[in-house]
Parts: sequence; structure tokens; C-alpha cells
Amino acid sequence: MRQVAAHARVSLKTVSRVVNAESCVSPALRSRVQSSVQHLGYRRNLQASSLRRTDNRSATIGLVLRDVANALSSPLSNEIESIALKRGVLVFTGSSNDDKDRDRDLIWAFSCHRVDGLIVVGTTQNTDLLLAEHRAGTSIVLVDQLGSTLDLDHVVTNDFQGARLGVRHLIANGHRHIGYLGGLASDRAVSRYRGYIDELSAQGWPIAEQLVHLDLHDADGAETATAELLSEARRPTALFASESLITLGACRVLRRLDLNRQVALVGFDDLLDADLTACAVTVITPDPVALGRAAAKLLFRRIDGDESPPVHRLIPTRLITRGTGEIHVTGT
Repeated sequence: MRQVAAHARVSLKTVSRVVNAESCVSPALRSRVQSSVQHLGYRRNLQASSLRRTDNRSATIGLVLRDVANALSSPLSNEIESIALKRGVLVFTGSSNDDKDRDRDLIWAFSCHRVDGLIVVGTTQNTDLLLAEHRAGTSIVLVDQLGSTLDLDHVVTNDFQGARLGVRHLIANGHRHIGYLGGLASDRAVSRYRGYIDELSAQGWPIAEQLVHLDLHDADGAETATAELLSEARRPTALFASESLITLGACRVLRRLDLNRQVALVGFDDLLDADLTACAVTVITPDPVALGRAAAKLLFRRIDGDESPPVHRLIPTRLITRGTGEIHVTGT
């Protein structure tokens, strides 16, 4: 701790306040101390010696979720906890709510408790801290963190396969003229659009550019795009929406125009419970149990000493049918 104080040019008391997460330290000073902590690789050990095992493990792991209230978080965390408990390992869980500071504080707190490993779900902006922890010996698995260049283990939903599954389901119900509503440019958006294109091509159906709307960022934009698609002289008989908010926008327009029993709709990612009341849509959704199982098994493999190169594991999606994707056409 003295080295940290000297490096940050602060008092020992200030360092103590920062590592103990006391609120009486200014953000600038806290950031300076934490930078020194990361640079020096200092890790506060909160585990009493009586709780440490002879193999120097704490028998704990940390789980950082994006949102503990998210529908996928509960089954994912339950699966991780189930696997951990069979090994006599406890799981510390917290949610970042996509807040960088909260995400950092959770990683920091778990590290101070000397967890044997970390599972981080969703995008994290605290890559430097994660890498520092990994270098210090903490096993780390990232879940659904797309576009990451971190040299760590990744468990990721197979968006490409999921989009193909959704389009294939529509084709199986007789649809050939399928509109596509895509989100803002990202690795995930590109994978889903590629899946749409590849499945149509594999089935021998041409891609109609006028049926494709990309870079939609919210439900309102999706409503506008859906209305435009449905105003075409030869309107699509089905729609594939690549994100939950886009699905919601498309559903609203179909209901407003009284086309929700004529035009099929499949969405990617499930809607919130409140939205499902009005729009019970057939969806492609990640498999949270499979994601949790793969992440936990991979993490414990690393904790047990596996030092092979990092892996990138793709997890298949699920199709949940609710009627909107099962509207059948006999010909187009």
C-alpha cells in the first residue's frame, strides 16, 4: 500500500479510503489511486487466512451481469451457481446496468475478495482492469461481449445462426418475400444481417434491396420503416426484426394497420414483459442456460489449471413460437 501511495503521490490514508470504497474521496483522486493500483498490480486481500484453502483458492467466483432484472440474467446466473455449488464454490453476483463506474467497482470489489475467477456478461468498458486482474492470476470468461479484442475466453450467442433460424422458420411457413429491419451498425447487427442474406440465398431466393431497412435505432424508427415496407406495391408477406425495440415498432404498425394476422413477424431477442402483453411475438432468443453452462465450465477449467490458448465459443439460439411467425402463406 505504501508503494501505491508513493506512486499516486497521496497519503496512506487516501489509499486506504479508496481501496475500502469510502465516499469521502474526490473522483479525480480516486481515479489517480486506482490507476496506480492497476499499474503496480496491488490487490487488497479481504479473505481471512482461516478462510483460505491449502491450494490458495478462495472457493468463490464473481459474476458481473448487465442487469439482474433482465429476463436472461436469472436462468444464466442460476446455471452458473448450480455448477459452482456442486464444486463447493460460492458465487458473488452484481449488475453493472451498463454503467462504467459501477462495472469497475464490481470488478474491483470481487478482486479485493480474491475470487478465483470472474464471469463478465455484456460489454465492459473496463478492459484495462480486467487485463490487470488476468495478469494477476484471476481466470476470466466474457459472455456475449461482441467486438472485443481482449485475449480472453469468450462465450457468445451465435447471432448468424439465429438469424438463419428465424428466416428459415418463415420460409417453412411459405414466405418468400421477407422484409428485414436491422439495427445500428455493429458486429452483432452485421452477423444477423448476414444470416438473413445467407438463409435466403441458401434457399435459392433473391435478396430484394427494397425490402431491407438498416441502421434503425429505436421503436419509432422501426415504425416508420415498417410502414414504408407495407406501402410497397408488392408488400412483404413476412418481416424479420433484428432487435427487440425494432420488433416492438414493427408489431405496433402491424396492429395499427390490422395486418397482424396477415403479415408474419419474427423478432430477434425477446421483448420486455410489459411489451409482450401487447405484442406476443415469435422470437429468436439467446439460450441463457447454455450460455451460463458454457461460461461456468470454461471458467472452472481455467481455475483447474488449463493454460491452453483462449477460446471463442458460439452458443446456438432458441426459437420461441407465439403465433406471429407461424402465419402461413400458400404462395407469393
